Amino acid sequence: MSVLTLKNDTFLRALFRKPVPYTPIWLMRQAGRYLPEYRALRSRSGSFINLVNNPEFSCEVTLQPLKRYPLDAAILFSDILILPNAMGLDLHFSENSGPYFTNPIRDEDHVNKLFIPDMDKLNSTFTTISLVQRELEGKIPLIGFSGSPWTLACYMIEGRGSNNYELTKSMLYSNPKLLHRILEINTEAITQFLNMQIKSGIQAVMLFDSWGGY
Repeated sequence: MSVLTLKNDTFLRALFRKPVPYTPIWLMRQAGRYLPEYRALRSRSGSFINLVNNPEFSCEVTLQPLKRYPLDAAILFSDILILPNAMGLDLHFSENSGPYFTNPIRDEDHVNKLFIPDMDKLNSTFTTISLVQRELEGKIPLIGFSGSPWTLACYMIEGRGSNNYELTKSMLYSNPKLLHRILEINTEAITQFLNMQIKSGIQAVMLFDSWGGY
């Protein structure tokens, strides 16, 4: 869907540095922190992974903020870690400690087994996009996203979140070629993933580089 067919294209016009009546602002939100309707749906799904992998549920979560607030864009409900999960790292979510991988990337043997996933493994994400766009009916644009190569690598090497990313930085300094190989694979996987999101109907994409400061 082109910018011209959107009923509210303020967000996209701002991205293209075109004149807008006001400047849109980005508020980082985690739906589970403040929407009771999200918490109810999360409970119904049984687990966070079930919620993310269910296109109907993910569509509903994406639309929930729009039912409360007159926003200029919607952002796809998903998680940056579904991409490395499709690469064979086996993602799990703990209620107490958050996401973790049971197959983290720690040495050359692990890196040699790393692969760019078949995008069919992420089809639930693309189906969600189609469902959301059908519900939006061109009212506002839909934002898609991925983690950056570096941020995904941090999770993939550490296996979970970290206070200092010691394992990642150790690989960076002791075996930079190995880390760069991970980054190369991540970059290609992210490129394919975002292109498929755009093909499915996303109008803007964002890279989350949460751990870029490290």
